[in-house]
Amino acid sequence: METEQSQLKNSSTDDHDHGGIFGEKTELYFAILSGVFFFLGLILSKLTQLPEWTALSSYIAAYFFGGYFTLLEAIVKTRKGEFEIDFLMIAAAIGAAYIDSWAEGALLLFLFSLGHALEHHALNKAKKSIEALGELSPKTAMVRKGGTIKEVAVEDLQIDDIIVVKPNSQISADGVIVKGSSSVDQSSITGESIPVDKTAIAPDTKLPNFDQIEASNVVFTGTLNGDNLIEVKVLKLSKDTTISRLIKMVSEVETKKSPTQLQTKKFEKWFVPAVIVMVITLSFAHLVIDESVKESLYRAISVLVASSPCALAISTPSAVLSAIARAAKKGVLIKGGRALEDMGSLRIIAFDKTGTLTEGKPRLTNIMPMNGFNQEEFLEMVLDVESLSNHPLARAISKDIMSEYGTVNKHKSSDLQSIQGKGVRANYNGGSVYIGNVEIMKDAQIPVGLEIHQQMDELLQYGNTVMLVGYNDTLIGLISVMDVPRKLASQTLERLKKIGIKQMIMLTGDHQRVGDSIAKQIGLTDAKGNLLPEDKVKAIEELKQNNNKVAMVGDGVNDAPAMAISTVGIAMGAAGSDVALETADVALMSDKIESLPFVIGLSRESKRIIKQNLWISMGVVALLVPATIFGLANIGIAVAIHEGSTLVVVLNALRLLRYELKE
Repeated sequence: METEQSQLKNSSTDDHDHGGIFGEKTELYFAILSGVFFFLGLILSKLTQLPEWTALSSYIAAYFFGGYFTLLEAIVKTRKGEFEIDFLMIAAAIGAAYIDSWAEGALLLFLFSLGHALEHHALNKAKKSIEALGELSPKTAMVRKGGTIKEVAVEDLQIDDIIVVKPNSQISADGVIVKGSSSVDQSSITGESIPVDKTAIAPDTKLPNFDQIEASNVVFTGTLNGDNLIEVKVLKLSKDTTISRLIKMVSEVETKKSPTQLQTKKFEKWFVPAVIVMVITLSFAHLVIDESVKESLYRAISVLVASSPCALAISTPSAVLSAIARAAKKGVLIKGGRALEDMGSLRIIAFDKTGTLTEGKPRLTNIMPMNGFNQEEFLEMVLDVESLSNHPLARAISKDIMSEYGTVNKHKSSDLQSIQGKGVRANYNGGSVYIGNVEIMKDAQIPVGLEIHQQMDELLQYGNTVMLVGYNDTLIGLISVMDVPRKLASQTLERLKKIGIKQMIMLTGDHQRVGDSIAKQIGLTDAKGNLLPEDKVKAIEELKQNNNKVAMVGDGVNDAPAMAISTVGIAMGAAGSDVALETADVALMSDKIESLPFVIGLSRESKRIIKQNLWISMGVVALLVPATIFGLANIGIAVAIHEGSTLVVVLNALRLLRYELKE
């Protein structure tokens, strides 16, 4: 764990520490203070009864707060021989001050520092996602040594150690159950919505490779044991566990620069040096043409101000900030401009099932009494028996029977026996009740006819978990539960199709037939089931072939690697795990999947406005640079046009604050 975090820290893209007296948010607060002093300076400059030094003092304060971190970064990069836009901004601000255009310089530094601060604030995402993953793994394990049980750190576990896992506690290692049986909540790893029954492997079994052991015998680190004590043989060291692999996947992807960042770096590498060379050359124009040294310097500084991409520097941040603010009002958190722009190009979206397209909890879906029992009698019996059990499915069934049908528990049941992998048996009103699969009915010598088998198969095809109910020697009905689709899932997918999403696929750890059933019900184009986290990553990589941009929508730990490697990771906020939220580029904090079409539409509009702003800002630079070189525009004109283009860019971006998705 510590190794993964140190690797992440060492590979950070930051060139200097962005902390300070306000902690990690110091740079953001400095940018805000810069804006405060800039606007204060504007106000003071309009009050003619005040001396000039009052406005100048505010501008100088704006320079300090706006230029502090920009100067630090420029110094670090200059020492490395890199002249990027940070350097040009500082040079332009100094030039503006030299020719008494303090307001222009202060505005330049304020807007640039604000955009920069927000970018650096987002760089902590990778570190936080690693820390959140680390919290999932238990720190200690109870190891059986002969006749004693000793608590040890998980890092000290060895292959073939036997660990004891108490009821309702986390499992500390990847391994195979050698004693006991229980239901295990694997949602953090596989995304399965319903706990899985696990049993001990047969004694003296020669173990194959870990991946080839029956799923019913295998447990994973970080999953939650049910109500029974189990003993597990350790088959993987701490560094090789499923959780560790998730950490590695996330850290590798999070620290890679986006294509947008790389293109920006390429642009800065030729643009900034070209401007510097041009300005230096123009400073010595008096050696070639008939003018004074002061005139040459004035021309050079005019060109520097004209070349400083003030509107360019805020064309993207202003649009991004407006879009993020608009999204926030709709309960959507967008973590930066890269995610915003990438969402505007999406044509493929992959979804997790549990908690994303579905409600994330089993619901009672079918009740079929038979052989003389009416629904009321049947439900009373089922509720009476299931209310004695702590199994998650039993709790879900009991809750729905009481809430949906108003059935009252009359407490006629006793002596509940849990038969692992089969179901439960209990005494009820002088008889025996059996609830479970076909195997428990066989053991009780209760015949299950061909017609019942066909009904079960049909329900299974639609993703239901089916349980038979027997009383004494008679089958009296069946019930089924299912993780049902969200109410607006189908409508949301239809809207996504209308706005241009070509492919929508489900990636789930549940059984393939469950995935197929949900996909058919809500209108997905495809579904892939039985997927572990690494399988989801492979599926995303396949979808990304041919330069496709792919979004991954999920809510669990098991989704984190796929979300990290996707073009845009989207987390269900209210229901999502901390890991999913930290890894994601976008979080639907209202937990409403129906917000997805809106945010994609907003992203596309943002991308269009960003392009418009770039054309405006670059067009102004392309116009002003020749005009100042040939003396057609002085500094006043350059400043006026720059401020005008800046205002146009900002106003254009502010239109996003009123964005609504057209039906």
